[in-house]
Amino acid sequence: MPPFPSSLLNPRLSFSLKPLFLFIQSSIAPLQFPVPRQLISAKPRNFSSLASVQSSAIDNGGSSSGGGGGRSGALSPPPVAEEFQRIDVNPPKGTRDFPPEDMRLRNWLFNHFREVSRLFGFEEVDYPVLESEALFIRKAGEEIRDQLYCFEDRGNRRVALRPELTPSLARLVIQKGKSLSLPLKWFAVGQCWRYERMTRGRRREHYQWNMDILGVPEVTAEAELISSIVTFFKRIGISESDVGFKVSSRKVLQEVLRCYSVPENLFGKVCIVIDKIEKIPIDEIKRELKATGLSEEAIEELLQVLSIKSLTKLEEILGGSGEAIADLKQLFLLAEKFGYSEWIQFDASVVRGLAYYTGF
Repeated sequence: MPPFPSSLLNPRLSFSLKPLFLFIQSSIAPLQFPVPRQLISAKPRNFSSLASVQSSAIDNGGSSSGGGGGRSGALSPPPVAEEFQRIDVNPPKGTRDFPPEDMRLRNWLFNHFREVSRLFGFEEVDYPVLESEALFIRKAGEEIRDQLYCFEDRGNRRVALRPELTPSLARLVIQKGKSLSLPLKWFAVGQCWRYERMTRGRRREHYQWNMDILGVPEVTAEAELISSIVTFFKRIGISESDVGFKVSSRKVLQEVLRCYSVPENLFGKVCIVIDKIEKIPIDEIKRELKATGLSEEAIEELLQVLSIKSLTKLEEILGGSGEAIADLKQLFLLAEKFGYSEWIQFDASVVRGLAYYTGF
């Protein structure tokens, strides 16, 4: 099997590995075929009996067998409606089929996911594709409701197709509680759905490869995760000239906000806004930050810090004694030891807006 083509992957990756997608298009026009809208359901013996009675009625000059002047043809079957509807045989918008040639490629890719995960000591898990709607709204905020395939089941419960795997991981870990031995190293390859605007390489149905480490407070967990993904890329023929990792720490944002006495309860809201920096205009970012309660001065200082791409320059602004700088230095030191320092770069604007993510 030749190396996996790098053109199928987004060359700009943040620290957290984005889901990988196989973007397959078909040039075959939609096929359509008629399906009767109205069908007659009857037992075979009823048709036989009907035919016998009709024959008897015809033989007796069109009168009913009772000879009582009944209506002629009263037992004739109703005519079948000649109405048809056309069914589009393409899969629903945003989803796809995997015929054998595409399934071979998918299996090849997923096998590499699993082999690399096990190489680094991770155990495979899986979760229901259908979860409580509240699980995703509580962890990701109300705004994710518009992206969910959600509905009320017959038991009047609000449920949703999973848009990602991490909330299910958190739910299972809480459910198991103290019965789990830490540190925990789990991985999963799962099908997910998000009802959102489709872009190149991103459909409403996608597969996500998760690798999670719980119970390791130091940045060694993050360093190991990056090492595993670099190993995966090398196995499929992708190099540091094709893709890279942008890394940062939420603690950078926390230290900036602390300088302007911003309350801790606003931190999550600010993270959600900052996570949109590359998605919406900067003026809109400023408006949303102001709506969270930040002052004009704090907003300008925050955006200045987030534009920094050098760890040395960040240290000049925040000082070298802070926890954020210490953690980032440790991560880059470990990257040197693992041998992938050329794959990563510092970018202060990388901040995930979801509640269950850790510092990096």
